[in-house]
Amino acid sequence: MSNYDNTNSGALFTNKNRKEEKHPNYTGKLNVEGKEYQLSGWVKDTKTGDKMLSLKLSEPFKKEELQNTTEKILNSTGLGF
Repeated sequence: MSNYDNTNSGALFTNKNRKEEKHPNYTGKLNVEGKEYQLSGWVKDTKTGDKMLSLKLSEPFKKEELQNTTEKILNSTGLGF
């Protein structure tokens, strides 16, 4: 176990799963006052032609939430898969 305090810090990594232009170039995590967030970044051009990094902070993706949503949809449609 690490002795490093990750509070109020984060990291971005190259998104190796990027398939479309709208997908972020970079993804990672950011810790803000002890709470984990998902961080996404897109490389864009400014009006003057300079490069910039546009960022989006969001709640972390949770696989169990997706499963619960899928189950609710299947149950509401009456399809017994």
